[in-house]
This record gives sequence, structure tokens and C-alpha cells, in this order.
Amino acid sequence: MFPKPITVESLDKYHIALKYDDGTAGTVDLSNLAHQGVFEEWEKNNLFSKVYIDSETQTIAWNDELDICPDALYLRLIGMSFEDYKSLTHATD
Repeated sequence: MFPKPITVESLDKYHIALKYDDGTAGTVDLSNLAHQGVFEEWEKNNLFSKVYIDSETQTIAWNDELDICPDALYLRLIGMSFEDYKSLTHATD
């Protein structure tokens, strides 16, 4: 099971700061998503700066239709693939 996000903050264009309940914290660059499909919405009404943690789904969200899986962002913070993380967590079970 992945840690849960506890804080998220928009820093500058396409960068967010995250903290998880296991103490992992850092900055994630989301510029690779900018101007791609639904993420074009970030350009409207300064939406990117309005990031929050959805209290129901625990996703990193900008509105009801635009969110990112917090597990994927956690993996980016720790620099691991899902497969590596899975083998690491199974090794400690």
C-alpha cells in the first residue's frame, strides 16, 4: 500500500510540492503534461495554482475532472518504478 498525500502546494508553472504521511516530501515537475489533452485546462483561470488533495479520492486534483494519481507522483518523488516499489514492499512483508 502506498503512503497517502497530506499536503500539496503549487510552486511555479507546472511544479508542485508534495508531502506524504510516511515523511516523503519533495517537488514534482509536471511540465511534461502541460498543453497535453485535458491538462490544457491548467492554462485557464490560473487553474494550476489551485491544486488540492481531493478528500474523497485522495488524488491530486485541480477540479472535479482533472486529477493525477498520488501513487504515480509518489513513485516520481522516490525515483522508483512500480515494479521496483512492489518488490521492495513485498520484501519487507
